[in-house]
Amino acid sequence: MKFYFNFILLLLAGAIEAQEVTVSGSVSDEETGETLIGATVAAPSLGLGTTTNEYGFYSLSIPRSDTAVELVFSYVGFQSQLASFLPKADTVLSLGLSTGVQLEEVVVKANSYQEQMSSTEMSVEAISTREAKLVPVLLGESDILKTVQLKPGIPSGSEGRTGLFVRGGAGDQNLIVLDEAIVYNANHLFGFFSTFNTDAVKDLKIYKGGFPAQYGGRLSSVIDVKLKEGNNQKFSGSGGLGLISSRLTLEGPIQKGKSSFIVSGRRTYVDLLTRGVNRANEGNEDFTPIPDYYFYDLNAKVNHQFGEKDRLFLSGYFGRDVFGFNSDFFNFDFDWGNATGTARWNHVFSPKLFANTTFTYSDYQYNIRNEVTGFSFGLGSDIQDATLKTDFYFAPNNRHTMRFGVMGTHHTFTVGRLQAGSDDGVVSFSAGQEFDGVEFGTYFADEMELSDELSINAGIRLSGFSNDGKTYFGLEPRVAARYRVSDRVSAKASYARMYQYLHLIANAGVALPTDIWYPSTSRVRPQRSDQVAAGFSYLLGDQYFINVEGYHKWLANQLQFVDGAQIFVNDELEEEFAVGEGRAYGLEFSIEKKQGRLTGWVGYTLALTRLQNFETLDPNGRFAQESEGFGPFSPIYDRRHDISVVGIYEISRRFTASVTFVYGSGDLSWLPPGRFTFQDVPGAGFEAVVPDYRERNNFRLPAYHRLDLGLVYKFFPKWGKSDLTLSVVNAYDRRNAFFIFLEPSFEAIEGTDIEVPTGIAAKQVSLFPILPSLTWNFEF
Repeated sequence: MKFYFNFILLLLAGAIEAQEVTVSGSVSDEETGETLIGATVAAPSLGLGTTTNEYGFYSLSIPRSDTAVELVFSYVGFQSQLASFLPKADTVLSLGLSTGVQLEEVVVKANSYQEQMSSTEMSVEAISTREAKLVPVLLGESDILKTVQLKPGIPSGSEGRTGLFVRGGAGDQNLIVLDEAIVYNANHLFGFFSTFNTDAVKDLKIYKGGFPAQYGGRLSSVIDVKLKEGNNQKFSGSGGLGLISSRLTLEGPIQKGKSSFIVSGRRTYVDLLTRGVNRANEGNEDFTPIPDYYFYDLNAKVNHQFGEKDRLFLSGYFGRDVFGFNSDFFNFDFDWGNATGTARWNHVFSPKLFANTTFTYSDYQYNIRNEVTGFSFGLGSDIQDATLKTDFYFAPNNRHTMRFGVMGTHHTFTVGRLQAGSDDGVVSFSAGQEFDGVEFGTYFADEMELSDELSINAGIRLSGFSNDGKTYFGLEPRVAARYRVSDRVSAKASYARMYQYLHLIANAGVALPTDIWYPSTSRVRPQRSDQVAAGFSYLLGDQYFINVEGYHKWLANQLQFVDGAQIFVNDELEEEFAVGEGRAYGLEFSIEKKQGRLTGWVGYTLALTRLQNFETLDPNGRFAQESEGFGPFSPIYDRRHDISVVGIYEISRRFTASVTFVYGSGDLSWLPPGRFTFQDVPGAGFEAVVPDYRERNNFRLPAYHRLDLGLVYKFFPKWGKSDLTLSVVNAYDRRNAFFIFLEPSFEAIEGTDIEVPTGIAAKQVSLFPILPSLTWNFEF
């Protein structure tokens, strides 16, 4: 830390000798007080400019002068504002931008095309809440995270599978943070919805590669979700009534212009209907009770600005899925969910130095409870995190933007907690493992503008993890470069190394979130990835933005279960692991249009993922032998082709139509290429067909494709805004494969009771037919 401050003092001294002054402050939405991320602050007469960071803070160095300088503050969808100041001393200048007097809904986007061309960031996708609300959605429930899956490199479709599989990475290799707190399972309804209530989300950005140095702990992607801060000017609200759920968001000032709050809740109510049906059929012996299921989310946030230099934020999230089935002889209950809390302090040390200090708490757990007459069984797992981190943002001049910081996390793991026994206490047993681990990291990065054409963001991260008497360290270099060929063409390239110290142990073919998070130990080494990416962007006219990227990723220390692994009731889970490596590479293409009555994008991904060289571990953690059944294979989420088309057309002030089409190569499945017949002793009359499984994931399901349609009709009542949203999912009733099973056929031998197998047929199970839905949304 002493090195950091000495370095800062040296740079400050250089800035003073250059005879520059600094104008700094924040840019916000004048109507709500929400800070704006990526707003532009420019001095056109001097050819200088900068953008606000993720906290709405900016810092711009101006040559000292006796002549006033005019600054232009702008943000896409807002009216630009002019302000002038005399650059004789450091100045704090904060402004609120207005959407003006337009009656139509204003489109607010974080980045214009020119800003994307100029930035060194690559492999980044962002979605506005407006786009998420207009895209047709399942059962009328808008979902900003599911909308991101329509972007290249993030496979869409395959209902019923949880997790994101970004650029060939597994579902556990995504760092998902909500107001900087980790969310370990971001799915509701067995993967059909995410945990993020779109009404409460301010900004979502996903990094597929070229990871900034401040992020660590995962291999494939970073999904950074920020909640709204709350309207500090007036009380307002929004919500919606749908077929399966309702939601309500309330926000307003605590002290006008200084502090605000926001509370947002969402709950499904299908369980209320199923309980009514079950009660109506009590006593009917032919009726099978319908299981209960519901999920809910609750977000809350307050903030207070103590002055120009200090601001405090407190936020929390709690969400849970609850599934239950109860009968006279059998009771089954299953619930899972996340709880997070964030306390964050922003402090401006000087016009050039900004700091954000954060404490977060995360708790993810699932519990299964099963009661059969006279016997009960409970299984669960959870992970709890407490994290403290400090991040600094330092702009010594207009050609350097530096970030550095330090973090530490204490993890508590409960792996496969089992409790079972008879009601009378005669039989009782338990199992499970517990671990405590400490993860830590420090980083430094500098975004340098070497010339008008060339910019480089170079950084280094040192990470570590301590658990089970073993400490691992990882050095993670990161570099990204942008070369601006012309005003319309830019080329980018990046390299990043990532370490991951946590492992998700789950059956990838099951939709139930039976997640066991397992730490690195003396035997289980951390995962590692190296990814290179290169691409170019082209601005076609003023409306079309074309982006092409290629990537290659090397994966090390990948975990798979050996054949026949015992997952749940096992105090020596590491004996079920095999460790190997993998490669993933692909090409992504997109063309996007964000202006005009017709907006949307087309994306295409060509990708390949292969895993190989898996070996088992001996008790000392050494590789023992090559595992049987682990020849080179592709994981089930390997998808060769993925296409998405999204179109949003504003027919009139009141009507907006939207269409979404997705196509993807079918997911892989593990089917037996052969089978043999098992027969009991002669005359017993028992035969069975036993499948012979060999190479993994050897069958590709039929291609997945789907067309969704949407129509929004807007009302303009005196009290605010309102609309009716009609969505039709799977408009041409495509029966996509959820999974395949094999069903043998038998034929009896004439004159005997013996049946012999005569054939076997593959049967497909599909989930969704055509599904229309209607939702009423409102704002006041």
